[in-house]
Amino acid sequence: MSAPNCWLLSESYAGLQAQGLGLAEAAGLAPELHELVPRPPWHLLSARFWPNPLGTVGAAVAPPYPALAIACGGMGAVVGAALRRHTARSDQVRIVQVQHPRMDPRRFDVVVVNRHDRLTGPNVIVTRTALHRVTPARLAAAAEAWRDTFAVLPRPLVAVLVGGSNGRHRLDVPTGQRLAAQLAEMMDRDHVGLMLTPSRRTDPEVTRALAEALAPRGAFVWDGTGENPYFGMLALADAVVATEDSVSMVSEAVATRAPVLLAELPGRSRRISQFTEGLLADGRIRRFAGRLELWPTAPLDDTPAAGAEVRQRLGL
Repeated sequence: MSAPNCWLLSESYAGLQAQGLGLAEAAGLAPELHELVPRPPWHLLSARFWPNPLGTVGAAVAPPYPALAIACGGMGAVVGAALRRHTARSDQVRIVQVQHPRMDPRRFDVVVVNRHDRLTGPNVIVTRTALHRVTPARLAAAAEAWRDTFAVLPRPLVAVLVGGSNGRHRLDVPTGQRLAAQLAEMMDRDHVGLMLTPSRRTDPEVTRALAEALAPRGAFVWDGTGENPYFGMLALADAVVATEDSVSMVSEAVATRAPVLLAELPGRSRRISQFTEGLLADGRIRRFAGRLELWPTAPLDDTPAAGAEVRQRLGL
């Protein structure tokens, strides 16, 4: 068997994998996804406590090895660093780490982090937002695919991206009902069309509360069946409302031309707060107060530059 050109090492989180895939695509790579699933009983422990990371994830890192691997998140960092060390005496696998590795960055060839991670170093690339797969070409294709579906909704057209509770922020039913009331007020007072998509983390009861308040007013609320309208919504929106729990979701929203309004949730995360404060200071987002706001914006997207920098540093 010939070794593949590139691996993507990640847990089975769609948002995490999207970051790695976005970087790979921007660098002109087509990685082979290797999902990291730890064997019992090690799945009960944080990856940083594993005595043998490569053995713990088994087949995910079995040879033949690639020339390059993109590792994502904390588990990816542990496995990626171990793989680089394991192959150091032969044809070393070069490792690009996405997100703060929570260990010495010198254990990787390149580390790509957000500015709110407060990590610097000679092999560290810093971006303003999370990496993602939102590109002009993908948005153009999605706009064509979904234009007719959303043509029945009035303009301005607002896309609403709903996340979920994450241990730091809370999006329970009462919070969802408050958000629904704000969105309903915007529809009634500003006469906007509204299209809403929940995420995999959204509590079904929250989705139901949003649908009950908004669908009777003519809003499109995706029920999770059929093709996901997410990219179509981003492509066609005149404005975006996004809940603050997801750095990835907000990063994807600001990569479009639409103004982005941040729907605040109960709870607090130092890391997410630093991220959103940076975008607020940049003027790229504003806080959502139940009314439509439009202002001149431009796409904010550091993923292409990060991909080009990875290629340059690794001589690809």
